[in-house]
Amino acid sequence: MGEGGARPDAGGEGLSKTFTLSEAQTLLPVLEALLVRARTSALRGAELELEMQRLSHRIFLSGGMHVDVAVAARRRAERDKAGQETKDTIAEIEAIGAQVQDLSEGVLDFPCQVEGRAAMLCWRMGEATISHWHGVDESAEQRRPLEGRLGKSERLN
Repeated sequence: MGEGGARPDAGGEGLSKTFTLSEAQTLLPVLEALLVRARTSALRGAELELEMQRLSHRIFLSGGMHVDVAVAARRRAERDKAGQETKDTIAEIEAIGAQVQDLSEGVLDFPCQVEGRAAMLCWRMGEATISHWHGVDESAEQRRPLEGRLGKSERLN
């Protein structure tokens, strides 16, 4: 990544990039837009999958029925396209250096350093700023407030 972006992790604890709070906050609008796109395509894919399951169930219950093969194939292709868009968008988020902690809840993690140890800045969709963090082995439910302990340009160490 270019200057001012994520940097290689000197601590090595499995994180390839780390962010300052300021760097993560600067990337948030782009990442939020990507997260919305991933969530939208995942929801569309799930809706189409349910539609396909219902069709299969109706065919099974009726012992076979006339199916518009072209429509069914188009729906299957739409489902597959939505699934691929979701995967591609998540890969784009991860290429920037953030991690999707929970797609359905809209939670992103940003690798960082807290007191010299690998940690995660944690943001949930709907929050105006990144205001929480958690350990790398913890979930978003275990996140703790930053409590103003650091300035926007400081690493958490």
